[in-house]
Amino acid sequence: MEYPSSASNPSLQLNLETLKAIKILGKGATGTVFLVHDTSIDPTARSPFALKVVRRFNNGGDRRTRWEIGVLKMVSDPDPTRNHPFLPRLLGFFETDEFIGWAVPYCPGADLNVLRHHQNDGVFAISVIRFYLAEILCALEHLHSMGVVYRDLKPENVLVQRSGHVTLTDFDLSRGLKKKQLSEILDYRKNSPEINVRRKCRVNFTQWITGVPYNKALKKPKSARVSPVSRRKLSFSNGECSNSFVGTEEYVSPEVVRGDGHEFAVDWWALGILSYEMMYGTTPFKGNNRKDTFRNVLAKEPEFMGQRNGLTDLIGRLLQKDPKMRLGYHGGACEIKEHPFFEGVKWDILTEVLRPPFIPSGDDAELMENVTARGIDIREYFWSLKASLSMPSSPLQSPSSEYRRSVSFTEF
Repeated sequence: MEYPSSASNPSLQLNLETLKAIKILGKGATGTVFLVHDTSIDPTARSPFALKVVRRFNNGGDRRTRWEIGVLKMVSDPDPTRNHPFLPRLLGFFETDEFIGWAVPYCPGADLNVLRHHQNDGVFAISVIRFYLAEILCALEHLHSMGVVYRDLKPENVLVQRSGHVTLTDFDLSRGLKKKQLSEILDYRKNSPEINVRRKCRVNFTQWITGVPYNKALKKPKSARVSPVSRRKLSFSNGECSNSFVGTEEYVSPEVVRGDGHEFAVDWWALGILSYEMMYGTTPFKGNNRKDTFRNVLAKEPEFMGQRNGLTDLIGRLLQKDPKMRLGYHGGACEIKEHPFFEGVKWDILTEVLRPPFIPSGDDAELMENVTARGIDIREYFWSLKASLSMPSSPLQSPSSEYRRSVSFTEF
């Protein structure tokens, strides 16, 4: 993938000197995300945006940062109306001797992990899960159509836009792979009788329940991720695959743990884990330690409580240990969309839903107060953290006093 060049598109250039941070939105393994405005063109912060800043040459962050900007550039269209509704748009980027930063639209609704912890029982209703999964599935479908496997799907990376619709974030662990041939997908769809689809019943998407308002005092947990480590073994004989050991511990697929090589099906596995967590409030293979977690990923079957339904059937099909048996492996997102759990979903008008399950508050009074204050100088912020940034970051507590652990292959 071609790395972005500011010279090739001057309209995407940002000037760090004119960017003023209003507050910190989050801290990740490779950088910090600020809510900022450009004082030269938006002094009153009427249109703030999210800016991720990474210190250069930090644990491979430079290469991964350039890759992420490249992915964002690829999925962005100069005409905002033509961008995918569930993927972010690159607003601009800058590069100095010490920092690389890039801007995307601000999502005031936090993420699905924060939102889930505000539900009465810490889980989403089935209808809400269907809505969010449908939009996430469309986002993954678009990425796969461009030859990009996401590899980092988890609740913390699914943000809620001001409209209430979702968008994916963090593409530094994604990878470009050879796309499946259309003939292969069509042949599978023609020859596979596995899923019985009924199309007559339609569900009105405007009947979603309203979620609990977002509590600004709740801190967003930081989920550490597995750093890419080169692997040698290959098991996929057809098509291209990756051998990096990458992902978030509880979301890592069996083929990644085994080192067999992986391709687009790892995103469908992660979609199954995400569905389970949205339904039960926990991931299905979490162990007492990372070894137990990986052992469960390889050998344990997901446990379902209560009566089986369309969602549990979908999860079971997505969590097949053998990727070639996994729903979506042969037919991609089209195959998953045909599962009975999504019966009645009007895929072509998802963006027209005017009342999603949760719509962030439009009150920007606190935001404007922060704008009138001194704000945060981005350079000074990183200078103050220079010593601590050279040390491994400590995981933050999540709302449930738990966090997802970071691992590398050498530790397993």
